[in-house]
Amino acid sequence: MVGAVLVVALTWLVGSADVPYVQMDPGPTYNTVAANDSVISITGTETSKSEGQLLFVTVRVRPQLTLLEALRGWWDSDSAVVPRELVYPPDKTEKEVEKQNAEDFARSESSAQLAALAQLGFAEKVAVDKVTTGAPADGVLKPEDIIVSIDGTPVTTTDKLLELIRAKPVGTRLTIEVTRDGKPVTAQVATVKGEDGNPRVGIVPKLVRPHPFTVKIPVEDVGGPSAGLMLSLGIIDKLDPVDLTGGKIIAGTGSIDEKGAVGPIGGVAQKVVAAKRDGAAWFLTPKANCAEAVANAQEGLPLVQVSTLTDAVTALKTIREGGQPQLCTR
Repeated sequence: MVGAVLVVALTWLVGSADVPYVQMDPGPTYNTVAANDSVISITGTETSKSEGQLLFVTVRVRPQLTLLEALRGWWDSDSAVVPRELVYPPDKTEKEVEKQNAEDFARSESSAQLAALAQLGFAEKVAVDKVTTGAPADGVLKPEDIIVSIDGTPVTTTDKLLELIRAKPVGTRLTIEVTRDGKPVTAQVATVKGEDGNPRVGIVPKLVRPHPFTVKIPVEDVGGPSAGLMLSLGIIDKLDPVDLTGGKIIAGTGSIDEKGAVGPIGGVAQKVVAAKRDGAAWFLTPKANCAEAVANAQEGLPLVQVSTLTDAVTALKTIREGGQPQLCTR
């Protein structure tokens, strides 16, 4: 009896010991075309309503595991137990990782919006992102000014902006036409010599797609870039009278850049489970994640291969029309 008690006690002690692993489980899904604007809110223009859903899916991470919990996780086919350093690098705290994930999601929001606006036909323009304190442009140009032309020559790209600034000798006074708060403004800015020897005015440019409405994404407690594709589709669906869903529940994942390229993400195995659980009829999958998704496929959930936002829009059109989009293969 003493031996049995000792075995039980030792087993309990060992089983309750912390191990350097985390568990990844299927997380909640978010409908980007929800009628209550809980995920995407657009004001300043009319929006359309969708009969279906466009879901972005998430992964829930359990950061602390005991040995027994890790063993249960290994036996659960819907979860993954992975070394802790894969999620929380040794040189970062949990809070630092969470902060990084929040920043990634914020960048994903911005890229998703720009990609959606491009898909909808809004023209790309060059704007002022930052003005260097003490530079010639300081107090003359302002952040968010849209640069229309320099000395009468249209500015269409950031490369063109640099070309026009550097086209004349240092000290030249440039006439810069901008749009500020929707109104035309003419500014005079003299160039100075930069550290590289080239003329400069002291601004950091960025690309924007001006539009007469406001897009907000009020989702909280979600991190990482993997919602980008579905956020772009949600914005398009709300602004375009065409119902992208065709009345179906479409889930998906994938990062997105400003040009609409869809990139790979992590946690695909858990995300397809979450999509199936919440009734998705199709799952939009980044091409680079197709092999992993196929290896963890859920019965009755076709995996649609996409590489760009245009691919995704085309696939949804094919689905609405009763066709077969390009599916993932190993």
